[in-house]
Amino acid sequence: MLQRITAYLIIFSLITVNFSRLFIFAGFELNRNYIATKLCENRNRPWLHCDGKCYFAKKIKQAEDKQASDERQSQKSLFQEVYVISSTDVKFHSSLLQVISTPYTPTVPADRPVTIFQPPQLG
Repeated sequence: MLQRITAYLIIFSLITVNFSRLFIFAGFELNRNYIATKLCENRNRPWLHCDGKCYFAKKIKQAEDKQASDERQSQKSLFQEVYVISSTDVKFHSSLLQVISTPYTPTVPADRPVTIFQPPQLG
């Protein structure tokens, strides 16, 4: 049960991060009259027909900046986590590392010559 709730919470948070522009646009469309009359920078100049688009553009820019800064922060934390390594001493026990000598007698097949083939030289 707890795992299912956690999974739904993670899925919801990923969706809200990816669709943040959609939520900003929906909020803008739902409150367009209020934004145009109260929050718009050009509300005193109606001939520009801004109708709150300046406020919408500002909010989109803020969301992009926030997302970019969040990505940089997560990359910094990942970078720091990668290079945090606990020092461990590696010790080799000499009893485990013994050189075993095996008898090896190099044999040359009878059908092959003993000398190494050298290509012909020009000139």
